[in-house]
Order: sequence, then C-alpha cells, then structure tokens
Amino acid sequence: MSSVASVHSLWTVAAGAPGKIPAPHIEYAQLSPTLIVLGAAVIGIVIEAFVPRRHRYSSQLLLALVALAAAFAAVIGLAAGGFGSAKAHIAAMGALAVDGPALFLQGTILLVSLVAVFTFAERRLDPAAHGHHVDSFAPQPAAVPGGAAEQAAVKAGFTTTEVFPIALFAVGGMLVFSAANDLLTLFIALEVFSLPLYILCALARRQRLLSQEAAVKYFLLGAFSSAFLLFGVALLYGYAGTVTYAGIAEVISDGAKQIDPALAGAMGNDALLLIGAALVLMGLLFKVGAVPFHMWTPDVYQGAPTPVTGFMAAATKVAAFGALLRLLYVVLPGMRWDWQPVMWGVAIITMLGGAIVAITQTDIKRLLAYSSIAHAGFILAGVIATSEEGISSVLFYLGAYSFVTLGAFAVVTLVRDAGGEATQLSKWAGLGRRSPLVAAVFAVFLLAFAGIPLTSGFAGKFAVFKAAAQSGAGWLVVVGVLSSAIAAFFYIRVIVLMFFNEPKADGPTVAVPSPLTTTAIAIGVAVTLVLGLAPQYFLDLAGQAGVFVR
Repeated sequence: MSSVASVHSLWTVAAGAPGKIPAPHIEYAQLSPTLIVLGAAVIGIVIEAFVPRRHRYSSQLLLALVALAAAFAAVIGLAAGGFGSAKAHIAAMGALAVDGPALFLQGTILLVSLVAVFTFAERRLDPAAHGHHVDSFAPQPAAVPGGAAEQAAVKAGFTTTEVFPIALFAVGGMLVFSAANDLLTLFIALEVFSLPLYILCALARRQRLLSQEAAVKYFLLGAFSSAFLLFGVALLYGYAGTVTYAGIAEVISDGAKQIDPALAGAMGNDALLLIGAALVLMGLLFKVGAVPFHMWTPDVYQGAPTPVTGFMAAATKVAAFGALLRLLYVVLPGMRWDWQPVMWGVAIITMLGGAIVAITQTDIKRLLAYSSIAHAGFILAGVIATSEEGISSVLFYLGAYSFVTLGAFAVVTLVRDAGGEATQLSKWAGLGRRSPLVAAVFAVFLLAFAGIPLTSGFAGKFAVFKAAAQSGAGWLVVVGVLSSAIAAFFYIRVIVLMFFNEPKADGPTVAVPSPLTTTAIAIGVAVTLVLGLAPQYFLDLAGQAGVFVR
C-alpha cells in the first residue's frame, strides 16, 4: 500500500511541476520525408470527406504525386547535408535512425511509390462504363460483389479515390519501418503499412471475390506474423530490459552496465534472447516472403488488383529487408554464430523453392509471385555476408529489383480479354506478333529477373553473390547460381511462348494505356537498362550508404 502511495505522490509532484518534465526532443527536419507523406495522407482523407466527387480523382492524384516527390526531395536534401554519413545519428529520442541505409531505402521506397501511383491512376485500360472512365478498383468496395448497390455505383460512375491516401499511409509506415531503431517503433510501423495493404488487396474491380479472398488470407496470415513479432519483442525486452536496438546489443555483447532492479531476475537469460530473436525474425521473414513463411504470396499477388500487386511486391520488400538488415547488423551482431546457420537454411530453401515451384505455374501473376520468393532468397545471400559489401549489395539489389517488378506488373495490366486482365499463360501465346513492343518490353523485364548480363538483374545478383563469396559463403553462391539457372528456364519459356508460338484467334488484346502507365513502364525499362549497362555509380552510392549508425 505504501509503495502505491509513494508512486502516487511522485506522480502528483511531477504533475504539479510541469517545468521539470522534459519535453520530447523531435528533429522534425530530419523526419520530414515521413511527416510529408503521412501529412498528405491525412489531407487526402479530408479531401474524401469534403471535396465533391467529380474533383476527387484529380485532387488525390496531384496530392499523392506532389507529396511523394517532396518527400523524395527531402531525402536527397538530408543525404546532401551529410546525414547519410558524417551526421548520421539516432533521432526522435532513440526511435528512428537517420543514416545511409535508412535514407537509401526511404529514397527507393518513395521513387517506387511515385511510379506505382501512375499505375493506380490508370483509367483507359477497361472500356468506359455508362460513359465514365473506370480504373482497376471497385466502384463501391463495401457493396456485395455483383449486387444492386455495386451496379448502381458503376452506372453512376463512382471511383474509389480513397486508394491514394490509403497507399500514402502504407508508404509512411514503410518509411518508418526501414528506419526503426527500437522494437516498439518497428511493430507500430509494421501495422501502419500492413493494414492499408490488406484493404488495397480487397478492392479489385474484376474478380471481386478472388480479391476479397486474397485480402482475408493476407490479413489472417499477417496477423499471425505480427503476433509472432510482438511476442518476440516482449521476450527481448525481458532479456535486455530495453526495446532500443543499441541497448539490446549492449546486453548481448557485454552485459548491461546498469541492470534494472525490477528485471534483474530475468535479464541475461539466453533462452529469452534466442526465442525472442527467432520470433522477431519470423515476423520479418514473413514480410520478405521467404520460405517457409511465403504461403500468402502467390494467392495475394494473384487476387489483388495488379497495380497494388506491383506496389506491394516492390515497396514492401524494400522496407522489410531494410528492417531485417538493421535487426541483424545492429541488434544481433553478437549472435552471428546463432542466426547465420538458420539464415543459410532459409536462403537455400527460399531460392530453390521459389525457382522450382515457379516452373509449374500457369498464371503469370502466380509465376511472378514465386519469382519474387526466389529473389528474396538471392537477397538473403547478401544479408548473410555480414559485411559492408553485403549491406551495399542488398541495397543495390533492392533498388534494381523493385523497378523491374513494378514494370513487369504494369505490363500485365495491358494484356486483356473480355473478363479483364488475361493472366493465364496460355493466352500470352503469340503476343510478340500481335504487339511486338509490349512483348519486347516484358522480355526485357524477364531477362532482368533471370539475371542476364547488361540488365540490372545481372548487376544485382553479381553484387550479392560476390559479397556472399567474400564472406566465406561459397556453397550458398553455388546454390544461388543453380537456382538462377532453374529460374532462367521459366523466364525464357515465357519469352518463347510470346515470340515463337502462333497467336490464338480468340486471344487477348493489348490495351493502349494513358501516358501514366506508359511512363511507369518506360521508367522501369530505363532503370533496368541503366543499372545493367552502367551500374558503377549506383553501386558506389549504395556502398557509401552501407554503414548503420549504432
């Protein structure tokens, strides 16, 4: 009773002397990229509430593009100001890191999101309904699929412009996730970007039930992964008495300098450390899409609206690998001998599993989903390198891979039949004769996925395999090269199908996109070729950004 009274008296004394309560110190300028994006997302919600429906599409599109461009400019400004190197530090009272990897990852996420917004805004691919342009998203997502309310919404020309602020919230969460420097910030950021993605997955205009099924699967499995991660956070807090990355790393390396008396009995228990670290890693490997935590990937990629699939496949991987790198290199370097063998196993089964299962796929979106799983394995080879070269190779690979992925899914939106997108591989037969330019562009992306020289995929794979080999993971590189050879088979099979098979009489048509999707695809091709033909500048850039602040 006396202890409760003393706590209460302390509280009343502190409340009575507000001058003695330290105000939080927030470096707003250094957090400006995230603040710009989240602020624009809030403004987007206000636009949905107060702007007339006919003006919402243009308002939301302009707001999203300006916000993402401004946030990217802020990242460039921070990097130019030395915050990626000499001035790198921990901001927001220990919650977020402002350093080279954080700025590089945030810049990549913002650029990818900017291009993804072009595909979100596309309104020329589907034929006009009742004189109104339509996009990839359900006109009234809350209505029963095929019901009277949905038909009335189509007739009235409704469009779901909420997708823009929802996507901005997801981007804001990803920016925080890749820079999080304590475990609670990591978990909150995970939820901030996951919940909008669950919603976006359910909004497809065509195949509504498949889309809603994908969203439910993603939500349920995502909830499991979040629970694992949060339980791991609790155990690591029990082990170290703190949730900050530096504090946990200090306890792991040489024991805590000042042990919290309330936690002294539990602190330093290696079982808590090992189980907690394993659970947090499981939560992050789920987001990465690594085997055996990949079960959601093919179904969600297939069911979600294709612009959302492209955005999710590109941006989420960048954010998740950023968080994974920071956890392993900043929090758990002292446990390298414990986590490295496990990550070896995960990388090997991810590379081989993704490549082998992709061979059996008959749907182009599922094929790209298993391809993304295989690529997660290739990137893990760079993560396992545990060196500055490993970090920079992963950063470069993420930048290269994200634009190839976005471009590939943008091309998938163009190939259509009466039911919408024609994603069955058999329908792509002879596409090279029907539309040589579209088939050639898709072939460039497939060759980049396969890691063929003179594409960004080759430069990325070479960088991660070189880093892994230099760190003594030679056998992992052998498995990676073997997986790449298996993967090349199904990529080249699609190219052969497009260019050397006869087109079917009732085959799909290639829609003529607006300048928005054309720009997205053109940027994808340009980045793929530039990073393949002249990668050195960007490898150097990633190399300069390869040091975490601790």
